Amino acid sequence: MANIVTARELGQYLKLSGSTIYKLASGGELPGFKVGDSWRFDMDEIAKVVRRKMDAAREGLQRDNVRSIKKSRERR
Repeated sequence: MANIVTARELGQYLKLSGSTIYKLASGGELPGFKVGDSWRFDMDEIAKVVRRKMDAAREGLQRDNVRSIKKSRERR
């Protein structure tokens, strides 16, 4: 069964303000759905998004490190 949480609970988990959660959800950056006027989020789907964003950040850092190494070698 899905682990459904409120925007407030998700904000506490992600250490983000409520307004940021609403903004990200409204913009489609966080998967969620509305029940009336209230947002709800499936924590399994949120975990997938967090993993993808963490992986992308790591890949970006690795690319940046490779570029830095290449630049420092070119200076020699």
